[in-house]
Amino acid sequence: MNPSEEKASLRERYRRERKAAFVPRDFLHILFAPEFTAARVVASYISIEFEPVTQTLNKEILTLGKTLLLPRITSAKKFGGNGASMDWVAWNGASENLKKNKNLFEPIGDPWQPLSEIDIVITPALRVDGDGYRLGQGGGYYDRALGEISGWKIALVHSGELTSEKLPREGHDQQVSAAATPDLLVRFR
Repeated sequence: MNPSEEKASLRERYRRERKAAFVPRDFLHILFAPEFTAARVVASYISIEFEPVTQTLNKEILTLGKTLLLPRITSAKKFGGNGASMDWVAWNGASENLKKNKNLFEPIGDPWQPLSEIDIVITPALRVDGDGYRLGQGGGYYDRALGEISGWKIALVHSGELTSEKLPREGHDQQVSAAATPDLLVRFR
């Protein structure tokens, strides 16, 4: 089985496991990490279905006076490859500044520039291994976006979703700096 096929098989299994064990919990403890204390611009996401819940976290990021960016899928071929890419757009917390795109809520507004101002990127993941590689939902959006951003990258996973097993990797996969469960913060680099 090649890495792409292995990832697809793992995603299916991990989604089933996640759905069966899902308990919504917050990740507010990551706000006390030194990287958050120093950050001015934080890119996050609005969680859906059984993903690690970000609504309270996003609200607290705004309460702390930080600029909050959310992803928006775009059909622009910024990366010279196939498929869509992702822009980051500032969001003020108001639901009227969101637009539904399939099952995602995306911010309305102009793309954030320059990306070098992004201090932290919070990403969803199905699993994260001991080297800091994440297995996402399979679109490659976050891997392409993370490759453009030099800030601290942290993946959110549920308890039990940090794995000691090495996840399958492909050339485009990006490492995260850290991963958080509702109870732990693990740094990889």
